[in-house]
Amino acid sequence: MTTRGGSSMKWALRIPQPYIKRAIILALGFSLLSIWILAYYVSQTKQNPRWEPPQANCKLAESKANPFFPVRPQPMRDVAKNSRTQPAALVFVESAYSKLGQEIAALLEANRLKYKTEIVSGKSFPSLTEVGHGKYSLVIFENLNKYLHMDKWNRDILDRYCLEFNVGIISFAGKSEDNLLNKRVGDFPLYMHSNLRLKDCSLNPDCPLLYLTRAGETWRGNLPGEDWTIFQPNHTTYEPVAYAKTSSLEYVHVNENLDRSYLVTVMQDLGLYDGIQRVFFGNDLNFWLHRLLFLDSATYLSQGKLSLSLERYILVDIDDIFVGKVGTRMQTSDVKALISAQSRLGSLVPGFRFNLGFSGYFYHSGDDVEDIGDDALLANAHEFWWFPHMWAHTQPHTFTNETSLREQMILNKRFAKEHGIPTDGGYAVAPHHSGVYPVHVPLYEAWRKVWGIKVTSTEEYPHLRPPRHRRGFIYKNIVVLPRQTCGLFTHTIFIDKYPGGRSRLEESIHGGELFQTFINSRVNIFMTHLSNYGNDRLALYTFESVIKFVQCWTNLQLKTVPPMELGRKYFDLYPEEANPVWQNPCDDKRHLAIWSKYKTCDRLPRFLVIGPQKTGTTALYAFLSMHPNILSNFPSSKTFEEVQFFNGANYYRGIDWYMEFFPTPSNSSLQYLFEKSATYFDNELVPKRAHALLPRAKIVTILINPARRAYSWYQHMRAHEDVIALNHSFYQVVTATDEAPRSLRELKNRCLNPGKYAVHLEMWLNHYPASQLLILDGDQLRTDPVSTMWKTQKFLKVKPHFDYDSHLRYDPSKGFYCQVMPNGKTKCLGRSKGRHYPPMEADTEKFLSNYYLPYNVELSKLLTRLAQQLPDWLREELRGR
Repeated sequence: MTTRGGSSMKWALRIPQPYIKRAIILALGFSLLSIWILAYYVSQTKQNPRWEPPQANCKLAESKANPFFPVRPQPMRDVAKNSRTQPAALVFVESAYSKLGQEIAALLEANRLKYKTEIVSGKSFPSLTEVGHGKYSLVIFENLNKYLHMDKWNRDILDRYCLEFNVGIISFAGKSEDNLLNKRVGDFPLYMHSNLRLKDCSLNPDCPLLYLTRAGETWRGNLPGEDWTIFQPNHTTYEPVAYAKTSSLEYVHVNENLDRSYLVTVMQDLGLYDGIQRVFFGNDLNFWLHRLLFLDSATYLSQGKLSLSLERYILVDIDDIFVGKVGTRMQTSDVKALISAQSRLGSLVPGFRFNLGFSGYFYHSGDDVEDIGDDALLANAHEFWWFPHMWAHTQPHTFTNETSLREQMILNKRFAKEHGIPTDGGYAVAPHHSGVYPVHVPLYEAWRKVWGIKVTSTEEYPHLRPPRHRRGFIYKNIVVLPRQTCGLFTHTIFIDKYPGGRSRLEESIHGGELFQTFINSRVNIFMTHLSNYGNDRLALYTFESVIKFVQCWTNLQLKTVPPMELGRKYFDLYPEEANPVWQNPCDDKRHLAIWSKYKTCDRLPRFLVIGPQKTGTTALYAFLSMHPNILSNFPSSKTFEEVQFFNGANYYRGIDWYMEFFPTPSNSSLQYLFEKSATYFDNELVPKRAHALLPRAKIVTILINPARRAYSWYQHMRAHEDVIALNHSFYQVVTATDEAPRSLRELKNRCLNPGKYAVHLEMWLNHYPASQLLILDGDQLRTDPVSTMWKTQKFLKVKPHFDYDSHLRYDPSKGFYCQVMPNGKTKCLGRSKGRHYPPMEADTEKFLSNYYLPYNVELSKLLTRLAQQLPDWLREELRGR
């Protein structure tokens, strides 16, 4: 019996074989075609953005025409009064750690506005004037209540100051434990209501203080927090700045005629009531719009002394062209979208162009579709600006010599010329900012020789965070500009995988970190990556959105210029930044990661002998070098035992040059490297520079009678046959007037200025704590070096304790102590040390005693404050005074 299955099998076997083969081939072909179509569809659809280009229709600012807040003539402002004030703000905070106080300081810092903070406490009050001029052009109170309840005497002082110098006041209504209804604000004709939940903020276009901020829009949604204060005026002096609505049905006891849509959250006092202009904020700076209004208030109330320019320069770099992983790179449709977006942005930002950074080694390293995308970029190379990365995207700091770096750059340049990429942009960016900062000298040299680079950028100077501290500098004639992040990185390519979700990105754009970067920085180079322009095209959405939001809410004038012009603009704005300040690479993990593994911070000194000159620093240097675990720097061919790094042209050679002067310790925990440069003491740049590189270093200084030090320097210059010293008496030098020849005045300054000890010590104490400073008595070092060296060893905590008593011996012929050698003989300092001079003339000695008296008094106070014993010479100078 034949089964049904068997019957079917027999039927199939009767089909001719050619037909079966054709059917199989057709089926396979159809399957392959389906797979290819599906793959193509997936590869194309994943590249399409998940949103349309952002739309923004900004409204024109129109008058509210609110009958309760009629438009008034603006009061006359006495700019002449405020011209006698310094461009600085005095900020009263509740404590050194108060949140709002820190936010105020951070916002002022970000905009490079000078300020000083004072803690509000009791009856103490800071000095507001100096030699008939006001120290501050604006006063800020973190807490309105602290302002309202100031000590009466201090309040009178502040009011008189504000009236005399036409200085305004900003204050913030703090959180209140109780709900305040119709509470009068001090003795002002103003009332406030607190602890409210608000929404939908808008601005009064008739408000006179609006400058940076543009009125006309409404911020929809709940305002952050539930502790808002609103203000209700009872005098024509008040002009509303910002309005909001209540976000709940809670009852607010206000004027029954007052429309709830006009609840005032920021109020301006025009000064018509008591002559002082003010701005009251109903909440802190958590609301992004308050940050703008705070800056506008500072500009207005300081009469422009604390003003910001409305010009902003932006440059958008697209790093890693050709470098992205397969599946994340740009395709032809992405290139078209990039060109289209650039055109739209160009209509908003004059001169806008994307700036593309390439590594030619990775060209055509994607899949077939992505390789066509590479070709599309090159076919449209003329549409963009271009700049080089490294050929194979290698970090420059990993190259130990310049030759290897140049070879890599030549390959990239050859690729550029073969593919029509411009090579004369004068701008480059190193992969991961390697070698830019901390500086890798071969990179700068290779850039200059191969590409003619004049401008680069980094986010690492002086540190990545906080971003507001990023600055520029110039090294080897290459301008280094600060670079900013925009919240997009190589891994942020899909919106559904964005850290924190889409809301996090939208928050950054609409008033958050990215928006604030536009506000606070006048020059912005934004870092983006190839993958941000494929996939979900997050970069296109981000920049179109934020630029439109900036133009809707601010009066900023955005511009884009080529990198070399941008470099010139930056240092036209901030010429004081040109000189770099070298940091310690080992104090920042990011810096250490892009610093050569062949370099070590163990070759940096652990203490400095800073001078001043002619006080015994050379003797101290010799005595310290006798200790088996104290190692001095190698000698310099020009400055002998002194490196003189922090105070002159050597500083611009960089820390690699500096470290070459020091041996590598065999035991870095036991051995102490040090250097002695006696010119460090009175140079105002040195403490900041030294602390930046050596924040934990100990500082050793030696003091003698300043009159004797001045005379010794004069004799030193005579011994070196200085013409001015040879042709003028010491008295003529120290009494030279401002009309004297320049060379004579310079010699006078070198004689007298180092002896103003308290001034220079305070300068060092501004950067180093007192626990890191040792002040030695130069007379005691000369007469009793053993006890002085015991004190010095104890301060340095160096071990083992070295027995100087058996290694130093007094030499009568020299008049000072010398080193005892193993053979029992002594080794003394050179013939230039221990010279015998004729005694100082009595009238010169008297002149100098009077000249240095105020400085010696200040030194006495300083040493007392530091709990240090006064040297005998200082006691003698102050006796009977």
